[in-house]
Amino acid sequence: MLIAVVKLVHVLAAVLFLGTGLGSAYYKLRAARSGQLAVIAWCDAEVVRADWVFTVPAGLLVPATGLWLVELYGMTLAVPWVWQGLLGYTVAGLTWLPAAALQLRMRAASAVALRDGAPLGPAWHRAQRIWMLLGVPSFAATLAVVWMMVSKRALW
Repeated sequence: MLIAVVKLVHVLAAVLFLGTGLGSAYYKLRAARSGQLAVIAWCDAEVVRADWVFTVPAGLLVPATGLWLVELYGMTLAVPWVWQGLLGYTVAGLTWLPAAALQLRMRAASAVALRDGAPLGPAWHRAQRIWMLLGVPSFAATLAVVWMMVSKRALW
């Protein structure tokens, strides 16, 4: 029973981690393309909030429950799909961290622009491009990890 509960939490956290990232990218891109500063500023704030409410807790639960499952199943970290999954998750985290810092800057910049009635500056647009580019390896690594967890097969 314990294994089933831990596995359920692990899977739900992985879905939440992946889904929040994809949803944030979609809505941030749509908001930016709208050209409406109020929409952009609102979305920037909500993406930061979503990270604190969903991504961070899920991001902590996934490796914690994954390592717990390794122990419960009597495996070791030497199992190829396990260590490769942890490596992929690390890549996702290392690309998410600078993206999260960029989100904070974009939230501040769009709030100031909205308050002052000014257009978004080049720093916001540059941060948005970098944020989207960081999302590609993060999302790809997360998808690869989910595939390895489901298939129980290493990538190499």
